[in-house]
Amino acid sequence: MDVTELLESASLLVPEEVATENDISVRDVWDYLAHDEWQIALSLLEELGDGHPLPLTFWEQLAEAAEQLGLERSAAWCRWRCSEIRNGMLRADLTLRPATEARRKTPISCHGVLRPMWDIGNLSSTGGASVSIARLWVEDMPVLEPGGRATVRLIPLTPTHWAHVKTGQQINMHEDRTVAGTAVVLEVHLPTPAMPTR
Repeated sequence: MDVTELLESASLLVPEEVATENDISVRDVWDYLAHDEWQIALSLLEELGDGHPLPLTFWEQLAEAAEQLGLERSAAWCRWRCSEIRNGMLRADLTLRPATEARRKTPISCHGVLRPMWDIGNLSSTGGASVSIARLWVEDMPVLEPGGRATVRLIPLTPTHWAHVKTGQQINMHEDRTVAGTAVVLEVHLPTPAMPTR
């Protein structure tokens, strides 16, 4: 499919009653598509998807359209949203330790590249702490400096490890044995386990 077909197909997955805080709806998207304003239409669809749960196909089509348009950041965000649907997502308020107190001396790239380990309260077979891996996306910032604080989105590598994590829980980020940062969980949206077949 070409960009127009992808964006049209994605827009058909947005319920007509859904609107952004600025009252942008799918009707506005169609107006931009009619005038070949693909980048604006893509941006509006992303915004509509951020405010309302939409299916995996929606985000896959937006990712492909963004790639065809050469919009790297949008493509990465849409692929990230696909991963959130597949593996679940947690939002948390993360504070990194200052560079004087931690191993990290450089900023974190905020767009889903880092895969730190997290102490979420799991224990190993010997009774020690067992860490779990989750990819990290920092919201609304290009980088997060050591000592900085931001809202982050986490995609668990193994969602079942995170099933017990609750809103309000404190979890620790590790890049080695030392604590690199501390986060308080704001939201938990893990995938629904598949129903057993008979």
